[in-house]
Amino acid sequence: MNLFGKKSSEKKSSEEVDKRPDGLDRLPAGQYLTKKWPVLSYERTPTGMPSDWKFKVTGQVEHPFELNWEEFLALPRTTMTSDFHCVTSWSRYDNTWEGVHIREILQRARPLPTAQFVLARSWTGYTTNLPLQKLDDDDVMIVLKHDGQPLEPDHGGPVRLLVPKLYAYKSAKWLDGLEFLEKDHPGFWEQRGYHNRGNPWQEERYW
Repeated sequence: MNLFGKKSSEKKSSEEVDKRPDGLDRLPAGQYLTKKWPVLSYERTPTGMPSDWKFKVTGQVEHPFELNWEEFLALPRTTMTSDFHCVTSWSRYDNTWEGVHIREILQRARPLPTAQFVLARSWTGYTTNLPLQKLDDDDVMIVLKHDGQPLEPDHGGPVRLLVPKLYAYKSAKWLDGLEFLEKDHPGFWEQRGYHNRGNPWQEERYW
């Protein structure tokens, strides 16, 4: 199933020429700005979280661990604002996210020197891969709320990964685990032609 569709007719604003702190255009090439949040998923939205849900950290780490839902909710929380870029060409600015910063997880797991890549897993069976250095970034979170409200199921709620510097297919919905790997392992969309890296500013949409 190809998620690409026609671009919106929404008008561009002067915000689109803003620059990021690193000097890149705030709006990546080939993207259009929207205030909506389109729902795009290959799978059907789950009817609910599994009763036995656990967040599992496995693979090349010193301390593999599992957390049930109550234990996960007890982790320290952070709130950040970032833009969100979909491979289907839309971008949404100034999303406020609340959740667990990825470094809360990394500090507990302590990845081994052999850990170079990560495979994010969803309880639906979805997977997506990324280099560890892309996961270990200041703005990466495991999200529970969006703009002050619990994250809706259609958008990956109640828990999803957020990697805002990459296209949104790298931000796995319905997250239940991270597997740390020595070698890269392409995920669901990456095996079906979407780019392995997914950098919006390089328009890495397809292999």
